[in-house]
Amino acid sequence: MNIEIMKRFFIMFLLLAVSWRAECQQRASNKVTYTFGTDQMKLNSKNVEIVENQKIISKKGVSLHGRVQDSDRDADIAIDLSGVEPGRYVVTTQAYSNRIGDQILAEAKTKFESLFITLQFENQNITKRVVFAPWELNKQPSRQASGKFNVGEESKSLKLWLPEGVILESVSLKTYVPPVIPELAQQYVPKVLPPQSRPRLWVNANSLPVVKARLEQGENKLKWERVKTDAIKPYDFAGVASGEIPFDEKLEKAAEAKAFYFLMTGDKKVGREAVDMMKNYISHVEFGNLLDITREIGRAIYVSSLVYDWCYTIIREDERTVFVENLLRLSDDMEIGWPPFLQSVVNGHGNEAQVCRDLLSMSIAIYDENPEPYKYISYSILEQLVPMRKFEYQSPRHNQGVNYGSYRFTWDLHAAWLYYRMTGTAVFDDNIKDVGKYWLYARLPDGEMLRDGDGFGASTNGAPYYWKAPLFTLLASSYAEDPVLKADFERQGGMSDNQVLFLLLNDPQLIAEKNRGLLPLTKDFGPVLGSMIARTGWNISAKSSDVVAEIKGGGYHFGNHQHSDAGSIQLYYKGLQFGDLGVYRFYGTPYDFNFNKRSIAHSMMLVVDPEEKYPRAEANDGGTKFNQRFPKSPEETKKDPWFDNGTVMSANYGPEKLTPYYSFFSADLTNAYGNSKIEKYIRSFCFLNLNRKDIPALIILNDKIRAKDSSFKKYWQVNALNKPEIGREDLILTNSKEGDVGKIHIKTLIPSPADRDIQVLSGDLANNSFDYKSTPPLSNLPETKGHRIMLSPRKESKQDEFLTVFQVAEDGVQAMAVKYLKTDVSYVVVAENNVVSMSRLEHFIETEFSIEAPQGKQNHIVLTGLKEGLWSVYFGNRKNKLGDFQVDSGKNTLYFEGKKGKYWIVPAF
Repeated sequence: MNIEIMKRFFIMFLLLAVSWRAECQQRASNKVTYTFGTDQMKLNSKNVEIVENQKIISKKGVSLHGRVQDSDRDADIAIDLSGVEPGRYVVTTQAYSNRIGDQILAEAKTKFESLFITLQFENQNITKRVVFAPWELNKQPSRQASGKFNVGEESKSLKLWLPEGVILESVSLKTYVPPVIPELAQQYVPKVLPPQSRPRLWVNANSLPVVKARLEQGENKLKWERVKTDAIKPYDFAGVASGEIPFDEKLEKAAEAKAFYFLMTGDKKVGREAVDMMKNYISHVEFGNLLDITREIGRAIYVSSLVYDWCYTIIREDERTVFVENLLRLSDDMEIGWPPFLQSVVNGHGNEAQVCRDLLSMSIAIYDENPEPYKYISYSILEQLVPMRKFEYQSPRHNQGVNYGSYRFTWDLHAAWLYYRMTGTAVFDDNIKDVGKYWLYARLPDGEMLRDGDGFGASTNGAPYYWKAPLFTLLASSYAEDPVLKADFERQGGMSDNQVLFLLLNDPQLIAEKNRGLLPLTKDFGPVLGSMIARTGWNISAKSSDVVAEIKGGGYHFGNHQHSDAGSIQLYYKGLQFGDLGVYRFYGTPYDFNFNKRSIAHSMMLVVDPEEKYPRAEANDGGTKFNQRFPKSPEETKKDPWFDNGTVMSANYGPEKLTPYYSFFSADLTNAYGNSKIEKYIRSFCFLNLNRKDIPALIILNDKIRAKDSSFKKYWQVNALNKPEIGREDLILTNSKEGDVGKIHIKTLIPSPADRDIQVLSGDLANNSFDYKSTPPLSNLPETKGHRIMLSPRKESKQDEFLTVFQVAEDGVQAMAVKYLKTDVSYVVVAENNVVSMSRLEHFIETEFSIEAPQGKQNHIVLTGLKEGLWSVYFGNRKNKLGDFQVDSGKNTLYFEGKKGKYWIVPAF
């Protein structure tokens, strides 16, 4: 192409882009809203009445009077739509709850216990939609988008039937404008294309024989027998000619089994059953507007796509049209919208099944008939999600925590698998294979999980509980070919509700490895989600005496379900001893935004600037930034300081890598607090695996913090599940499993007892954020009845230091005597023959210093915070050289063993 042609092409492209933008702006400006209040409603006086109430914005609404038992009654309300311009509209209701509604909603435990209004546009189907959701009870009025409806020549009226407990104030119709397609997505040419052959979903021409060959092997054989039984069994579904039908998960599973059976055997009779079932089903199914109903819509799209792809050779042309039209009809009701650009694919609900399984599967299945969906979905995944995950998964854990993280990582793995099985080539970076190990390290001895993000990996009634996420574990273990993770999948009980996916992915030749001792006891999670988990063993049993400790800090904050917990610590020994007191039920409630997700619910440092304001929250908890937005690219993550969660300075463990004696982690957390109230804050953590039954572990925690104003109150905080014993110089935490008691002896060396105040907040006070009162949701979790231990310096000062030692001990065991020595550059903590030097500086130590090993012949000596380079260690009079030691960047530690005496630590660089 010559230069002149290129210029013309470029000018034409610009004109088209300008024209497209103008069209989008014109469409946006043509939005019209029609609102119908009580004055515009025709009421059925037999059933409803006008209610006046001061809490209603317009002061009046419509409610049922008395209990209306007749479910076949005439409509309660009629609205004349003759003045509405024909078009497609989003219908929204605005309502309040009365006394009956308050009681129903307060007792609701799931979205299915919402209050529903029934509505019917003239000559359209009667449908039910949520008018009031349980989580809106304390945030009235409830504004619920009922859905998108066509209003035209044949739909000039709207009928409504009210539920008990609701006062309806208004109904509005707003012109629907489809999502704007990004310019890059419009021009995108996918790098990876579906093959011309079928099948394409989960198997292609090359992998299909492999899956077939595995059906009769090992653990697959029994699963295959069950699928055959389900597939051959007739499913009672007569179908309908008109009207709506509710979603039916059992029908979808039956169709999936039949389609898979056809794919494996070629049995056309069974394949035909799958086609007929899904063709009729997706032509009439309606999902309404329940919270997260997009998950149910998506499942129907996904299963329909499987049937379409796997049974493609026996589907007639006219039937293909029915499938394609209805798949796109259902896509229009997805939360991400259609075209699918209302949400981001990297976080939030857009990072769930919508794109990575459901719409991706649809786009692959119907590619021959309509390639546009595949273009849009591939743009989102290959150009946005894949680069972001390559960056994020440098830290092999998930920013959304144990529960939401496992759920959303499941969908990343769906996309990874679907592309890989379609093409034979991986599109995600290989670091995705390491992420699953996070859940192995977060596993607690009693089967529960460390607390991370929203939701709990915990029993709610105190009964023995093994946290499970079998779908995620199957996908992760098979994609990474990880035998240890496969063993955890089997311990979780496998997966009984999706035999088809198991047969598609499970390799019977991959033998589960139950011995977790092949993994190091400590895991450093890298720079993006700075954190470290240290253990003393892998004994998963309620009777286990293993210790598990975690510290977080450094890297980036990705919002949504990630908590404001940079610098937080938690510890398990015969039960969770301290950690996180927040509990999760519904997103964005006052309790959720003012306590659960906030720093104050975690064991970490608080610094209270009385003038500080937090976005989207009322409480000033003195913690880190409260971030509810997320970055959409690696570049935005690194450049926008809002996402800066501090910097990992050092992370190392040794000297043995499988069973390390020490595990050290240090982070500069200044930026996590936003720089508005703190000039510098460094938290350092050293975990010692003592290999003793009576005192299995010891932790040294060192905090150096400088505020911008000496009046800003600092609180060193630990949150315990059980009430602590408070002594003059230390305090003791207690927990137990099956009557076996474990204790944590906490000794604060700095500040001294004379220089500090300590308070324990229990009961309702533990759930408050200083003056802000919050009430946790109803729960049997002990976290709702926990205790916050807050230690603060007695004297105001810009700069303070905290040096604390935690000893993990059996019940009845006397804690070791602990003392510390102060050098020019460090604090040297001594507990029997364990000697640890913790830096006092804001930068790495680069000058000579000396330490004392006060007793014993076999002292374990750990030096932390050293500048990288060669260091020499001398004993006694500095003429006796113990050796030269290389200190690595990012590790900054040095370990040696020695007898009682003085040691000189000298830089040799």
